[in-house]
Amino acid sequence: MKRYGIFGGTFNPPHIAHLIHAESVREQMSLDKVIFIPSGNPPLKEDVNVSAEHRLNMAKIAFERDKNFEVSDIELFNDGEKTYTVDTLLKLREKYKDNFIKFFLIIGMDNLIDLHLWKTPGKIFGICEVIVINRPGYYIDKVTNEFAKRVTYVPVPSLDISSSQIRDLLYQKKSVKYQILPEVEEYILKNNLYKLNK
Repeated sequence: MKRYGIFGGTFNPPHIAHLIHAESVREQMSLDKVIFIPSGNPPLKEDVNVSAEHRLNMAKIAFERDKNFEVSDIELFNDGEKTYTVDTLLKLREKYKDNFIKFFLIIGMDNLIDLHLWKTPGKIFGICEVIVINRPGYYIDKVTNEFAKRVTYVPVPSLDISSSQIRDLLYQKKSVKYQILPEVEEYILKNNLYKLNK
């Protein structure tokens, strides 16, 4: 049976912590592949001010250089409808129904804390195993919901890098060197993303 990791996010923009964390989980959990899924219109996120097409392109540049990584557009281009993880997982299960695949949803500790706010979160555990990775500033003792004992905790290198911090640096025209891949930075500059007049 194949083992596929599912790693969702806005990837606005994708950065090196995404790569390092995905590879760390892939290795520790013996995953055959990690599928990155740029989010469409997530209900718990603020408006994403960069188009789905640009985020998809950046994700492909960042992640598909690795043969163990893949990028899916399954949540994008859905006419602005809200996208929910449980629905995406059901679509993936249907897509791969003829293959013997076990799915592993990779989420951060911050997501685990908010998991009770997600659409039918209990159903997610019937579709896949849920992996939780550490995030700077979030701690297991802060998790009080019923799902904390149903997940698998996988430690990853602690890197205090986030897309929001990178966007702030770009807005201020400061260096993001070594935080994002040079090819991603080149794409951002070429397409004039993250301008001061956001």
